[in-house]
Amino acid sequence: MHFPTQLIQVNEDIILERDVDIPMRDGTLLKADVFRPAKAGRYPVIMNLGPYQKEKVWVTPPDLEEPGNDYMNWETVNPLWWVPKGYIAIRVDGRGSGHSPGQYDPWSLAEAIDFYDAIEWSAQQPWCNGKVGTSGISYYAINQWFVANLRPPSLKAIIPWEGFADIYRDALYHGGILNIFMTNWFTAHLLHHHLGRASRQQPNPWMINVLDRWLQNNLDNGALTGSTADWSRIDVPFYSVGNWTGFGLHLRGNTEAYMVSQNPNRKLRIHSGSHVHAFYTEEGRADQLRFFDHWLKDIDNGIMKEPPVKLAIRHGKDKVVWRHEQEWPLQRTQWTRYYLDLKSTPSSAEGPRQGELAPHIPGGNASCTYPVLTKGSMGSSSAASSQVMGGGIKPDMGISVWTAPMSEDTEITGPLTALLFVSSSSEDMDIFITLRHYDEKGEEILETGQQGSPVPVAKGWLRASHRELDPQKTLPYRPYHRHQRRQYLIPGEIVEVQVEIWPTSMVFAKGHRLRVDIQPRDGLGSAGYMHYHADYNTGTNTIHSGPEYPSHLLLPIIPKG
Repeated sequence: MHFPTQLIQVNEDIILERDVDIPMRDGTLLKADVFRPAKAGRYPVIMNLGPYQKEKVWVTPPDLEEPGNDYMNWETVNPLWWVPKGYIAIRVDGRGSGHSPGQYDPWSLAEAIDFYDAIEWSAQQPWCNGKVGTSGISYYAINQWFVANLRPPSLKAIIPWEGFADIYRDALYHGGILNIFMTNWFTAHLLHHHLGRASRQQPNPWMINVLDRWLQNNLDNGALTGSTADWSRIDVPFYSVGNWTGFGLHLRGNTEAYMVSQNPNRKLRIHSGSHVHAFYTEEGRADQLRFFDHWLKDIDNGIMKEPPVKLAIRHGKDKVVWRHEQEWPLQRTQWTRYYLDLKSTPSSAEGPRQGELAPHIPGGNASCTYPVLTKGSMGSSSAASSQVMGGGIKPDMGISVWTAPMSEDTEITGPLTALLFVSSSSEDMDIFITLRHYDEKGEEILETGQQGSPVPVAKGWLRASHRELDPQKTLPYRPYHRHQRRQYLIPGEIVEVQVEIWPTSMVFAKGHRLRVDIQPRDGLGSAGYMHYHADYNTGTNTIHSGPEYPSHLLLPIIPKG
C-alpha cells in the first residue's frame, strides 16, 4: 500500500510532514512523521523508532501532568511541547510496522542498523543542525542502547527512559527463569499494532519467528547479543532514567548502564511509580530539556556540572524526597550483612514458616524445609495460574524472615544480594526473593508500581542450576551469572547460591520492620512480571543457616547525614 507524503500545518508554529521516506542501506524506505518549526532554520532532532505506529493517537490518562492532544503518541515526546522549544521531533515506523514495509524483528541488530540509517539521514537534511538525540520510554528506550552500540556519528545524546539493556537478564530470563511478561507482551500488547486494519498494509510482518528465538535460547549462548548493550562501545552522552518499581523489566538496565559504563558524560536518575507519568511531568521534562539543550544546542546550562545522580528516596506510601549524589552505588554505603536465623522456624507442610534476620551470625546451625507445591498450585495450568489470577502464591508458601523493629529511621538505597545455602529433593530449585516493608502495627506498606498495581520494596530471582558466576563481572554487591550452562543439583546436597536482588530505595521508619520472603514461586505483588515454573519444580526445598551455613542478605544501609 502506498502512503504519499503529506504536508500539514499543525498550527502557526509547527509543520508536520507525514509519511516521509527514509532510505535504508538495503533500499527499503521506512516511513516517518517529521514535526518541525514553521520558521526556517536548522534545528536538532529528537528521534524514536519502533513498532507502536507513529500515527496512533494516545488517549492520555486523566491524571497525566502534560495535557494530551491529537498528536500525542504512546511513550514518545510530545511534539507540541518540544517543537516550540527549537527541536524537530521525528517518529519512525520500524521495519514491518505501521506504514513501513518489511518484517518486524524487535530489538535486533537489524533494527539497530535501521535506526542508525535514520539518524544519519535526518542529520543531513537542510532543516537539521547535524545533531540528533534519541528519547522515549520502554521500547523506545531499549533500542537506544542498541543503536548506541553502533556509534552513529550524528548521534550526540540519548535519554533511555525506563529501558532494559540486556534482554536475557533484564527481561526474558530473570535468574534463568522465563519471564512470562515478555511472551504476553508480544501476543497481547504488540499484536494489536500489527493485526486488524494494520495488516491490510502489512499482510506478512511475522516472517521472523521472534518468540521461537526467545524460547529456544534459554541460555545466554550469544544468539541475543544484538539485544544487549555493550558498555565498552557506548560513548555517546546518556541520561539513564530508571524506576524503583520497575523490578521486573527495566530498572536493572538503567542502573547497570551507569554502574558499569566508564562513559564520562553519563547521568542517572531514578524515580518511583507509574511507567509513563514521570516522563511527562514538568520536572521530568525539565531534566530532559536541559540535557538535550546542553548536548544538541551547545547551551552551557550547568547540567553537566551538577551531581550526576538524582534519586527519589522513598519513605513509604509513595512519599519521596529527591536527592543528588555523586556516584552509584553511594560511596558512603555501609554494606551490612543480615543473617538468616532459622532455628525457631518450623518445617511443616502447612502454615507459616518464619525466622529472624539480624546483623550477626546465629549461634547454631539450623534449616527449614518447605514444599514447592500446594493444592492451590497443582495442576496442568499451575505454570501460569498466578499470571492469570494476577497475584502470586500465598505468603505462607516458603520462608519469611523478619528484622527486629528498627531502632531508628533506616535507609536502604542501592543494589542488594542474597547469599544462601540451599538444597532440594529435586534436581533444581527456583528461588524467588521479595523484600517487604511493615509498619509498627504489622501492616504492609506498598508502593504504586510501574504498571499501577501495589508492589513491595524489591525482588530477585534465581534458578539454582544457573548459579555459576562470572568472576570478571561479579561485584561484591551484585552477582553476575553466566547463564551458559546448567549445574543441576544432587538431591540433598547443600550448595551456595548468590541471588541478585534488583536495586531499591526505602527509608524504614523507627519501629518498622523488613520482611524477606524466600519462596519457590512468584510472591504477591509481582504485578505482570510472573514466571513459568518448570515441571520439575516439585518436592521440597531447604534453606540452611548458622555458622557453618551463613545465609545472609547484603543490605546497602545509608548512614544519616
